[in-house]
Amino acid sequence: MYVVKSPLPDADLKTVSEALQGALVDLVDLSLVAKQIHWNVVGPRFRSVHLQLDEVVDTARQHSDTVAERASTLGVSPDGRAGTVASSSGIGKVAEGWVKDTDAVGTLVDALGAVITRMRERVEATGEPDPVSQDIFIQITADLEKHHWMFQAENG
Repeated sequence: MYVVKSPLPDADLKTVSEALQGALVDLVDLSLVAKQIHWNVVGPRFRSVHLQLDEVVDTARQHSDTVAERASTLGVSPDGRAGTVASSSGIGKVAEGWVKDTDAVGTLVDALGAVITRMRERVEATGEPDPVSQDIFIQITADLEKHHWMFQAENG
């Protein structure tokens, strides 16, 4: 079997691969959380929140693909399986059933905040061993922070 060989030293690769895998899990879960709420949101601001949630889904899915491909580029097999995501995501549980629009916004503020905190840790961890991966984490963090700001403004 062909194996992709990383240009990074083993110690650096370990740090970077853990950061990439963690980011992948958080982004996959963020897309699932946002989509779950998207399907169940109700209330006077239904339409605007419903559409805003799809923007988060699109961002998370796009970045999860970038992260997974970066891992593959470095010779690390990305793992986005449901069990892996469920067991290692940094996002809390989402309530079942219908979600009032204000609660939906609050849930997304919390979920985005959790992912952003972990992304900022990954920015810090990858600066020295792999500035290329760090650059990816910086862009992801910027995009998620923009969504975070917009959701916070919803309930301002």
